[in-house]
Amino acid sequence: MEALTDVPFLLNTNALLKSARLEPGSDEAKEFAAFVDAAREVARPKALYKESYIDAKGDGTVVIDGVAFTSRALRKNLDAVERVFPYVVTCGNEADTVPMPHDDYLKGFWLDGIKAALLGAARKHLHSLLEHKYRLGKTAVMNPGAGDADVWPIEQQVQLFSLFGSVEELIGVRLTDSFLMVPNKSVSGIRFASEVDFESCRLCHRENCPGRRAAFDKALWDSVQESP
Repeated sequence: MEALTDVPFLLNTNALLKSARLEPGSDEAKEFAAFVDAAREVARPKALYKESYIDAKGDGTVVIDGVAFTSRALRKNLDAVERVFPYVVTCGNEADTVPMPHDDYLKGFWLDGIKAALLGAARKHLHSLLEHKYRLGKTAVMNPGAGDADVWPIEQQVQLFSLFGSVEELIGVRLTDSFLMVPNKSVSGIRFASEVDFESCRLCHRENCPGRRAAFDKALWDSVQESP
């Protein structure tokens, strides 16, 4: 297990300015740039991962390092896999220390975009590290709660976090009672070697999901319902 607490990152003010839909050179843009500078001073995105092995595979279940997970999709995706890489990645709770009025919703929106960029940097860093350290080649990822509710239930965040011990002590991420992560710009999942492209969105029936990255795939959905 390794906690990456010194993740390199670049906050591109111009790119963030464009995402925030602010006019370059405006007073608001200058205020935004100062806000980005303040975030850059305190931000510390982080990642946590471990090399794990599958102990057993059942009917819709997978046991990883002694922890049982229930998901037909996960079981099917790991059918020919013996080694996996559970991870948690976060923007870091330091970003939330940037001074701002509690009820300033505009700056809250700005901060959300900055935190998303920090999370992206941490995810990219972890992906690159795994590729160079373990020579994984082509990989796929599954995340608890992605896709339809029963694809890999979000409640299994608890089992995923248990693989690491205290995630909060290691990188500052904790689970709420509804199994969401704090800081909000955090992602958990399992990366594994795979020759088949997989995207959880292909197992999601929500037609108007703003985060959709791929269309629903009925053939894939049907295949997941079958036992491996």
